[in-house]
Amino acid sequence: MNDNATQPIRMTSSPARPVLDRTFSVAPMMDWTTRDYRAFARTLTKRALLYTEMVTTGAILYGSPRERFLGYDAVEHPLALQLGGSDAGELAECAAIAEAWGYDEVNLNVGCPSDRVQNNLIGACLMAYPQKVAEAVKAMQAAVSIPVTVKCRIGIDDQDEDADLERFITTVADAGCEIFTVHARKAWLAGLSPKQNRDVPPLNYARVQRLKARHPALHIGINGGLKTLDDCAAELERVDSVMVGREAYQNPWLLADVDRRLYGVANPVAERMQAALALRPYIEQRLAEGARLNHVTRHTLGLFQGCPGGRQFRRHLSENSHREGAGLSIFDDALGRVKTPTAA
Repeated sequence: MNDNATQPIRMTSSPARPVLDRTFSVAPMMDWTTRDYRAFARTLTKRALLYTEMVTTGAILYGSPRERFLGYDAVEHPLALQLGGSDAGELAECAAIAEAWGYDEVNLNVGCPSDRVQNNLIGACLMAYPQKVAEAVKAMQAAVSIPVTVKCRIGIDDQDEDADLERFITTVADAGCEIFTVHARKAWLAGLSPKQNRDVPPLNYARVQRLKARHPALHIGINGGLKTLDDCAAELERVDSVMVGREAYQNPWLLADVDRRLYGVANPVAERMQAALALRPYIEQRLAEGARLNHVTRHTLGLFQGCPGGRQFRRHLSENSHREGAGLSIFDDALGRVKTPTAA
């Protein structure tokens, strides 16, 4: 028996699961959307749907401790777990585990282009196997009551962006999936690196918009290349939701107006310094749990981008937070180098 089966579930006083409003979400990004980034993001937006990094079924079923892969803080809700895998039984088991841990949604990765995941039939290569994805989704839905969703590309390699995407969406939707987030560019698995696949294949927003028009009953979200809330608002005229990736990480202040602009409610903070100070108790908590300061604060490096003292803030954290025994005073000292905290 897997040792994890007897481990206690760590649910940090999770509130009742909300009805998910997917209007805006932050994309799952390996090594970026960690629990510490997500806690930081919550100082800037209370409404955006947050995603974990992709976690493989093998890591959940056989990794130990399970907390390493599934742990989170209650503040992160609404929160979705993104799974990487292709075996229907394993995905169903992991979906049930995700629900038991209190996640609000489980999402199947059908978009990651890395060689490592391709070799295990994970990610974008699954777009060539719509029936396999359909079987996985059906098994996952049978195992849980939370939403099961799919994040995919508009195609891979020489696939036809119209015919093959239509076949994929229709096949998976017929199995019961109603919610898709579509990265609006192909993944070229032959010839391009994962990094190049984030930029080189051209964006095709019109294709995703046509997909929504053709399937009005499905929830179709769009991902890829969105950099401003104006961009997001424009796309929301044509699709159901928007998902922002790198810009939400590298320029986190983008998130600070999401609640007002896209949800019509008050933003949690008006100034960048408020967000930094709001994160301080969380940093203190994580340090007490044994986390290293740089693992937590690295996600804040872009917070004061363009502000007086912003470079000094970033430099001080970069040069000192990794040191053995680095504590909260390093973060405080970095904040002291920000000359004029502003809301702009």
